[in-house]
Amino acid sequence: MPVTLLVGTTKGVFLIEGNEGRTAWSVRGPLCDGWPVNHMIGDPASGTIWAAGGGEWEGAGVWRSADHGETWELSLLANGQRNAFIDENPEEAKLFGMEREAPAPFSGAVEKLWSLGVSNGRVYAGAKPASLYASGDGGVTWEPVPALTEHPSRDSWMPGGAGLVLHTIVPDPDRPEKLWVGISAAGIFATEDGGKSWERRNRLSNAEAAEAHEAHPGHSHDPLAEAGSIGFCVHNMVRARGAGDLMYQQNHHGVFRSTDGGRSWDDRTEGLPSTFGFPIAVHPRDPQTIWVLPLNGDSIGRYPPGASAAVWRSRDGGESWERKQSGLPEKDCFFTVLRQAMATDAQEPAGVYFGTNSGSVFASTDEGESWAPVAQHLPTVLSVEVLERG
Repeated sequence: MPVTLLVGTTKGVFLIEGNEGRTAWSVRGPLCDGWPVNHMIGDPASGTIWAAGGGEWEGAGVWRSADHGETWELSLLANGQRNAFIDENPEEAKLFGMEREAPAPFSGAVEKLWSLGVSNGRVYAGAKPASLYASGDGGVTWEPVPALTEHPSRDSWMPGGAGLVLHTIVPDPDRPEKLWVGISAAGIFATEDGGKSWERRNRLSNAEAAEAHEAHPGHSHDPLAEAGSIGFCVHNMVRARGAGDLMYQQNHHGVFRSTDGGRSWDDRTEGLPSTFGFPIAVHPRDPQTIWVLPLNGDSIGRYPPGASAAVWRSRDGGESWERKQSGLPEKDCFFTVLRQAMATDAQEPAGVYFGTNSGSVFASTDEGESWAPVAQHLPTVLSVEVLERG
């Protein structure tokens, strides 16, 4: 089955296409008019691809392609600075062939889009400032999901380093009324009634775990945490397939595991070289196998510990960890791997992929045992997802 890596970057979308055996790769792009794209997803049944992003100039929007990236259409949720520039500089705008955009429905409320998810025929988009939007027509038109931003805790939400963003959307394919989102810095929220109500889920599993977690250096003084919590600045969250509500997340304070859909979390950081990292991925068939890429810390560079790149794999749900480095740069490595920049395919053995802020995309076709670059010298990679088509 061919594999396409959906790569969002600061300068547009790139599609990295692999052959049947995942032994040869080609790069197509940049697409989507060079927009900054924070996240992409695809539908394997139809081949439809969505790409979300934007910025001060572009505004906020979702690009969509129904033909595997050959052509694209933009649904603009919020206008950027383009129209104001045209109004203030009509001659320059005419010279560049620029035309005013129609007023977008959520201008002033949305700065950019950070995440995408699909559940039961609905497409969801997470925004900055933190809010959730939904589309019932494949991403053409959008409406807000107000119950989330009206949550009683809303006044306590604090911005993370990139602002107050909804960056992770996790659906339940078997129960479309269930959805989880991650917000930096407010934590995990879950709905079990299709978005009509939301529950905040940041609690550590028990008093002993909470006491141990509070002992981590710096945690008790973290303004984005409180006693008995995992911390509110979530980085990424994944749900294991076919294992009930088994979930994993990575944040400022380590790796955590939940067996009850996020109602309680167990610390699974012991054995890793640091408590900080952005991405996390789970095996498509084995819910106990996960991968993370630790970084050295929030304020000391955000690069691999010792400047030596390694992916760490657990085969037992985070009880123990293995360092996997074959094919990765072992010294003088200072890249960062961001929260949405790691993904897996569903092949046998499973493939694992990640992208770096230095413009490389690495692949492992043996579940992390060995790695090789499949693209280099791209713009800063913001996200990597996988689209497989039969």
